[in-house]
Amino acid sequence: MLTVTNYPHIRKVDDQPAHLERLPRIQVAHIVMDYLSHGWSVDEMCRQHPYLKPSEAYSAMDYYFDHQEEVDQQIQEQWQSIQEADSQPKSPFYSRLRSRGIL
Repeated sequence: MLTVTNYPHIRKVDDQPAHLERLPRIQVAHIVMDYLSHGWSVDEMCRQHPYLKPSEAYSAMDYYFDHQEEVDQQIQEQWQSIQEADSQPKSPFYSRLRSRGIL
């Protein structure tokens, strides 16, 4: 017998990362990163991000605990992408701002 679990407020399409229905730019992985890096509870996440509804955050965490390997892989890919971008040569504009202490 196959059991299908629905996650209210979460949308998952094919090979794309799961994200919030109401705020499609917010991925489940983004919410989970707050949980993992800061140790924030759902209530604290909602205090830090006023646009986030508690029901959305709880649903995202439910999805994470049921699909932990998938979401952890997405987090790792995002982290690697950031590391690669940081290792790229910076533009002259960036270098000037950095030398002036602006960045």
